Amino acid sequence: MKFKFHYAWVILFITFLTILAVQGIRLSFGAFIEPWEKDFNMDRGTISLISTLSFIVYGLSQPLIGKLVDRLGVRVILSFSTLLVGISILLCNWATSPWQLFILYGIIVSLGVGGASNVAASVAVTNWFTRKRGLAFGIMEAGFGAGQLILVPASLFLISMYDWQMTVISLGVFLMLFVFPIGLLFLRNKPADKNLKPIGGNHFDEEKEDQHSLEKSKPSFWPILKKRHFWFLLLPFFICGYTTTGLMDTHLIPFAQLCGFTPTEIGTAVSLLAAFNIIGTLISGVIADKWSNRKFLTYLYIGRTLTLILLAIFISNLEFLTFFVNNPSLLIIFAISFGVVDFATVAPTQMLATQFFNRQLLGLMLGWLFFSHQLGSALGAYLPGLLFNITGNYNMAFYSAIILLIGAALMCVMLPEPEKVKREPNLSTNQITS
Repeated sequence: MKFKFHYAWVILFITFLTILAVQGIRLSFGAFIEPWEKDFNMDRGTISLISTLSFIVYGLSQPLIGKLVDRLGVRVILSFSTLLVGISILLCNWATSPWQLFILYGIIVSLGVGGASNVAASVAVTNWFTRKRGLAFGIMEAGFGAGQLILVPASLFLISMYDWQMTVISLGVFLMLFVFPIGLLFLRNKPADKNLKPIGGNHFDEEKEDQHSLEKSKPSFWPILKKRHFWFLLLPFFICGYTTTGLMDTHLIPFAQLCGFTPTEIGTAVSLLAAFNIIGTLISGVIADKWSNRKFLTYLYIGRTLTLILLAIFISNLEFLTFFVNNPSLLIIFAISFGVVDFATVAPTQMLATQFFNRQLLGLMLGWLFFSHQLGSALGAYLPGLLFNITGNYNMAFYSAIILLIGAALMCVMLPEPEKVKREPNLSTNQITS
């Protein structure tokens, strides 16, 4: 049989590359904390405010980015957001005071990162993949882990070999002269732009929906706010952000340092977490194509809960903590197990969003989803630090995450299956668009 290559894979590669580059640079923020402390005479609390501001701006941008994707298309949003991040990261080289970093990184970089994020990339995958959509979501999401695995160590290396100024110049030039032109030249919004159909062809329901959108007025977002499946998808994703990007990505390293693990042990654990994050997202994408995403999401939140319960047991008393620190393999086991269920929740969440909601509202809906995720991330970055200042440990932070994850699993249990939602007369396209 003759193999026929489909342009959808080019689209997927470019979205993967864009996510890797832009989000990898965002995840490299921790590498700049120490040099910025020295050069700008800032304390760690002030620098942390830059990160918190970044999360908030990123989150607030998501619904707006979703609307812009629906209007302008994936190509414009992904490519020019990448360019904006490249220019603003490069301009950080000439920053001479903290307020300039707050504006350049906390606001402008974060707006660009918000554009080159899951929202636009997810719309691209939805447009180009009818079959193998879950796999495509998994590959796209693996870009986050790949960026963390490649660009965070690369940033640390460049800072140690040269300085942070040379590092931001290198990162900015990489985005402006390599990633941006590739996106602008090769990205396409829809298969029709290349006289193609998506992989798997147009789904019958989606064909009807596209035809209906041409005949009727633009669909309304407000009736969806009354639907259970909107909130039971949104709130668990908020908790997802709290427990992953917020809690673990921000506080795992200082927690491990507080316990007494060596830098080598900590570095190994963080690298393995990122590596198994990639593996988990890829496996998640494959499963999302073949099984109930509602059930799959429930089990993922239960799995994440169990990993944190294991960690909470280790820190529950001095004897267990001593055993934990004296056996660094336990930290490695935790990092691997948490990595597998870290970003794995994203693919089934995105799949459910594409199945629940009108395609004409998909960008906006994904914008609200990732807005909630980033708000959770901001809270997860701030609250554990506040609790640490009060109690002197991370116990309360982990306990709060466990309670929230149990709630997320219960909400996923109460989600309806997408087929049931489509059969409900009050959720028909006619009524949503009225």
